[in-house]
Amino acid sequence: MKTLDCGAGRRKGELAVAILLERTDLIYDIRNYCWIEGHIMPEGEQEGRHMVQDVGEEGNADRVTRMLDLVHADVVERLYPFTEKKLYNPVVDGRLNEKPVYGVVMNVPESFSQTTLNLLGKLIHELMVSLAVADWLSITNPAKEETWKGKAEGLINRINQVKNSRKDRVRIRKHWL
Repeated sequence: MKTLDCGAGRRKGELAVAILLERTDLIYDIRNYCWIEGHIMPEGEQEGRHMVQDVGEEGNADRVTRMLDLVHADVVERLYPFTEKKLYNPVVDGRLNEKPVYGVVMNVPESFSQTTLNLLGKLIHELMVSLAVADWLSITNPAKEETWKGKAEGLINRINQVKNSRKDRVRIRKHWL
């Protein structure tokens, strides 16, 4: 995960920043979690174990790609106060396209903290991974889907907290004491 300062923002008092999430890093984590989920399955469920662990194999990776695309679009929309853009492309192309990098470009107040941007990047990475794992498990091991959806709900709540706490900084004046 990388965060970049993209120079001056579009509006006075804002900075343009970007969070870049590399597909290879996301897939690596998804495959690791699915391998662990398959590994801890009870003995005698070899076929199910292989299905859970084969998340990154050809064909199966297409489902993961669609889920990563969906979660990325959802995150950008959730961060709307910072990601707002005028309509520039009236055509939505639904064809499968593996993006090497998922970017979240935002205009944030100049007072926005680097630590807050770093936290958002890590939360978004974990959310994309958790929802991709939940989706895959909904197909291959439905009993574990809710565990991962619960993790994702916690991450969504935390992203919303961070977004709402950093819209505008409140300046506290010194008390007369």
